[in-house]
Amino acid sequence: MNKLFILLLSIYSVNALSDEFDCNEAMTTPQINYCAGVELEKAQHEMNTYLAKSKEHNNYDLELIKSINVAQKAWLLYANAHCDSIYTQWRDGTIRGVMSLSCKTKVTKQRTHEIWANFLTYMDSTPAVLPEPEL
Repeated sequence: MNKLFILLLSIYSVNALSDEFDCNEAMTTPQINYCAGVELEKAQHEMNTYLAKSKEHNNYDLELIKSINVAQKAWLLYANAHCDSIYTQWRDGTIRGVMSLSCKTKVTKQRTHEIWANFLTYMDSTPAVLPEPEL
């Protein structure tokens, strides 16, 4: 819980930054954490879009939808536990926040790709339901 509080505090502390803040100019730890948080939010939004579309696309199979939901809950537990371990690894440095946020972004993008590959593509040459997400 402390880890989440520290990350949220880091992100909150830069809320004074305008929405127009250029993350290419990030220099301070709060700015870097803020920008990493923005990237994570984008990745989570994309994952949620792909997840919703996969359920919509497969809505004829309620057992599959249930399985996707179970897998997503398990994945969330894994992702949080894994990235908490990254935070712990870097706990003595100010880099801990960005390392944890970057971990969450990376695993979220990987999950999005898995959702796409397994639930939004076809075995033949039929185009995918959504474009392939970037890793």
